[in-house]
Amino acid sequence: MTSKVISIVLGGGQGSRLAPLTQTRSKPAVPIAGKYRLVDIPISNCLHSNISRIFVLTQFNSASLNKHIKNTYHFSTFSTAFVDILAAEQTPTSGGWFQGTADAVRQSLHHLSTHEFDYVLILSGDQLYQMDFEEMIQKHMDTNADISIATIPVHANDVPGFGILKTDENNMITSFIEKPKKDFESWASEVSDEMKAEGRIYLASMGIYLFNRKLLFELLEGNDHPDFGKEIIPQAITGHKVLSYQYEGYWTDIGTIPSFFEANLGLTDDIPKFDLFNKNQIYTRARMLPPTKISGTLIDRSIIADGCIINASHIIHSIIGIRTRIGVASEIESCYVMGSDNYQTLEEIALAKENKEPIMGIGDRCCIKNAIIDKNTYIGDDVKINCGAPLPDGDFPMYTVTDGIVIVKKRAVIPSGTVI
Repeated sequence: MTSKVISIVLGGGQGSRLAPLTQTRSKPAVPIAGKYRLVDIPISNCLHSNISRIFVLTQFNSASLNKHIKNTYHFSTFSTAFVDILAAEQTPTSGGWFQGTADAVRQSLHHLSTHEFDYVLILSGDQLYQMDFEEMIQKHMDTNADISIATIPVHANDVPGFGILKTDENNMITSFIEKPKKDFESWASEVSDEMKAEGRIYLASMGIYLFNRKLLFELLEGNDHPDFGKEIIPQAITGHKVLSYQYEGYWTDIGTIPSFFEANLGLTDDIPKFDLFNKNQIYTRARMLPPTKISGTLIDRSIIADGCIINASHIIHSIIGIRTRIGVASEIESCYVMGSDNYQTLEEIALAKENKEPIMGIGDRCCIKNAIIDKNTYIGDDVKINCGAPLPDGDFPMYTVTDGIVIVKKRAVIPSGTVI
């Protein structure tokens, strides 16, 4: 596939539903599982599928994402492989920001045209899944399809949140409807017996598209429609062979705080739906961190990343990210603690304690439940977060509450004795 396919990973828009995690970064740059970034998922899937020429299109809050890609994906000098950033740019023919997924690819066509390839694989940068794209591409070639769309069977309750496709007996897509709210019973498609038994009989678009090179250029250069899902794909179905490639593994769109929280904590299950421990490992930035040091802590159903110093009373059903420091007798339950980008020196820690200021990490005797602690936060001693009655939604200077989940903002300082 190395010579036949080029992949484009879409860097995403503003990501307002994932705020405040996207306040200073784009969605694909949001940390997951304590040590990775969301963008590592589609890039790793590509590399495991022998697709090694990858463009990442960036625009909104892109500095963190650009830095991560620059520091992570390096190849041999004699290799044709690359992971290159294509940032929104002003040119003589386009002077504005990307207006949607199709517009982003349209404005980048002149960069693609200098390469040799037959197919373009277009991916989202903010989804969690493991897929062998070689199987999808082979099916596309075997059926002489013009476009292939990865689809996943969903329940009727999920239908209003997706673009729904209808297929014929050959898995060719015959019609498309965007996020139907009612009267969609006739949109059921043929799925496997296992999916039928689970009641998953509607095919939802996963936002993963495979185009023949010539057709992609024709479709995008011939109009100014901004989105694939809303305009380009529905129009293409009527005049081209559009294949549905059914995927029945784990897949989730990290679009909201609850879905992000659930996906991360789900990694602590005995047999997680998204398996970090198989042969198709996730590639990310290599860090030369010391092993984690733990003293006097009960740990259950949790993931602890590298470089942590932990003296907590207990950590239950939680993910603890890189370089996290947790003080004596603290209790962490159902939390995602993202960690820190650096360590404080002993001199900095001593000065902070002398001035009665919190040090980076989580202090002594804290109680934190059902929370996301963003990077580089300073939480003092005897702080209680979400340890009482359920909290109403709200946005505050140092934290946000969404669906009962408290998100402590990046670089927030929570003084000792604070109760949230």
